[in-house]
This record gives sequence, C-alpha cells and structure tokens, in this order.
Amino acid sequence: MGKVLRETSRPFSNSSFASPSSAPSTTSSTSITDTVRGFHQFKITGYSLSKGLGIGKYIASDTFSVGGYEWAIYFYPDGKSVEDNAAYVSLFIALASEGTDVRALFELTLLDQSGKERHKVHSHFERTLDSGPYTLKYRGSMWGYKRFFKRTALETSDYLKDDCLSVNCSVGVVRSQTEGPKIYSIAIPPSNIGQQFGKLLESGKGSDVKFEVDGEIFAAHKLVLAARSPVFRAQLFGPMKDQNTQCIKVEDMEATVFKALLHFVYWDLLPDMDELTGLNSKWASTLMAQHLLAAADRYGLERLRLMCEASLCEDVAINTVATTLALAEQHHCFQLKAVCLKFVALPENLRAVMQTDGFEYLKESCPAVLTELLEYVGRFSEHSIFLCKHGNEAILDGSDINGRRVKQRI
Repeated sequence: MGKVLRETSRPFSNSSFASPSSAPSTTSSTSITDTVRGFHQFKITGYSLSKGLGIGKYIASDTFSVGGYEWAIYFYPDGKSVEDNAAYVSLFIALASEGTDVRALFELTLLDQSGKERHKVHSHFERTLDSGPYTLKYRGSMWGYKRFFKRTALETSDYLKDDCLSVNCSVGVVRSQTEGPKIYSIAIPPSNIGQQFGKLLESGKGSDVKFEVDGEIFAAHKLVLAARSPVFRAQLFGPMKDQNTQCIKVEDMEATVFKALLHFVYWDLLPDMDELTGLNSKWASTLMAQHLLAAADRYGLERLRLMCEASLCEDVAINTVATTLALAEQHHCFQLKAVCLKFVALPENLRAVMQTDGFEYLKESCPAVLTELLEYVGRFSEHSIFLCKHGNEAILDGSDINGRRVKQRI
C-alpha cells in the first residue's frame, strides 16, 4: 500500500518579497516665514490749513502696494477721538484693500527737518515682539498712535518746516510658505544677453547709425539705443528726430566718455576704467566717473547715473570733491551732494579744498551750494563747541542742543 504525501501550504506575505536590507524612507519639508517690505513717503504741506478739519477726520496719503495688499497713511490733524485727548495729532497706517488676518510689521517716522536727524520713530522692526506681528482683521483696520504728538509741541519743533511735515512709512507683510524637496536638478546658466549685445557692438554688424565724438567715429544700432535711452529714442525715432542720422555729431563730450556710455548701453556694465583711460590711478577713475555721470544724465540712463553716483561717494578726495559737489548739484544726486558737503565741512579738509581749482569752478557754477556749505561748517563748529562745554553729558538726558526733549530711535 503506497504512502500519501501531503504538502503543507504557507500563506504569502509582503515580507516574503522585501529585501532584508531595506529601510523606511525619509522625507522632509521646510516652513519659511519672512517679510515683504515696502516704503512710502508722505509729505503734508499746508499743515496750518489742515487744523480745524475736525476730530476723527483725516488726511490720507496715496495708496501704495506692499506684499500684495494696498496701504495708506492717515493723518488726523485734530486727533482721532475726543476721549483720547484732541490736543494731540494722530497718525495711522491702514489696510486699504480687501484682506483677512493680514499680519504685518510697521514703522512710522516723523522726519526732523533741521538736519540734526533727531527723527521721531515708532517701529516694530529690529526688536523682539512678545505677541508677534500686528494682525489686521479686515479692510480699514489700522495700526498707529492716537496720541502721536502733542499739537502745541509739534508746531514749535523742527519736525514742522515751512508749514510742512514729512512722514516715512515702512510696512513688512509677513508671509509663510512650506517648501518640500525638489525632485529635479536643472542647472540654469546665467544670462549672457549683455555679452551677446556687447559682441554686436564690437563687431559692428548691422549697424545703421554713426556718431562723431571729438573726432572719432562710433558705429551703433538705432533699435538698441532707442530701447535703452529715451533721449536716443527721441533723437532717432521721435517727431523731432535728427534729419541726418547717418552720422550724428555729439558736442561737449570726450570720445572715451562716449565709448564708455556705449559700453554700458550694450553690456549693461561699466567698462574697466583703467583699461579705458590707459591710466592706473584712482584720480583717473574718479574723473571718468564724473564725466560719465553727466553723460548718463544727458541721455536718461538712470541706472548708470546711480552707479556713477555710488562710485563717486566711495572716492571722495581733496582734489576732486569740489568738482564732484558741483556735478551732484547740477544732476540732482542728493546722496552724493550730502557726502561731499560733510567731507568739505570737516575742519581738516575745508582749507585744502578751498585751494583747489575745483572749488573755483564750484563758486562760479553753483554759488547757492556755498550757502549750504556754510550751514554745514556752522553745524560742525556748533557741535564741537557744545561737546567741549558739556562733554558726554550732551546726549545722556535725551535732549537736543537746545534742551528740547527728543524721542530717540527705537
């Protein structure tokens, strides 16, 4: 009699197919919270005429956009409400567009117009907030101060000048986003459009206009020039365009300056000043930056003008500062002008600068600047005398040199 063989079956399981060395997968993500910050300056002229507007009535700035929302500054000349003492002016920042639970940081600055920079500042920025950013619930929600400044004190302060107040506002909208790991890695090369246009200028291919500058001829392309400069656009395509665009003569400019200007127009970069001038000195670079600043303003190249202004701010020197100051005045470079005035007004610099040829040019071309310079010199002298008399006590009590209490920057 034969034997019956039986096979014992076993149930299948996922572990039957798993590799004994496999490990659980790990994923990650990051929550990023930051602020999108924007600024607005609100100038209130005719302050005295705004008095009597009425408690709770305001003067509004134009709306401005920050972080995807519209904002406005509200100034209440007679105060926001009776119960909070109408003897004060009120100042607020308001959410002027639709929004729900918009979280933001704010800063309100009433500018000191005496030049002493004792601004009245209320700020959320650069400080630890126990309750976090301020939350605005809906359109019309505001942040600010009902008792921002006592009216009688404001009207005798340096914040009011020529019946005008100036307010700077900063808004930082808080935004959060979560980022997960990227599942791709694509290397994107940097833009080389400047190099491509630069090579077009160097090759001269397709050029359709020429310029004669100080005896030298420069070939260029009308469309490129017009796209970059409103002045070139009017000169080449406007209703009053030059009749002879085959060769346009440029007066009152050196060839090297025009060459540098074209280099910027095509490359969107400043050229190597040492290579361009053939001189390896800071003085030569400063001189070129001065000429290029004037050329940039002449052709409406704002970015180039600002680049030259920044460069000249860094290279202020005895033998060039007076000429730079004149250029800053003529071409409305306000930060450069302030840097030059402060440099010249220093007692150790003033006499030496006055002996330069540039100072003679400054007196002839911009006599009004000399009045401002005298004010700076007087301010330095007043500050020096005050420190000699009072030493470190000058700022310990929070007052200015006239004994007035001043709100220090937070």
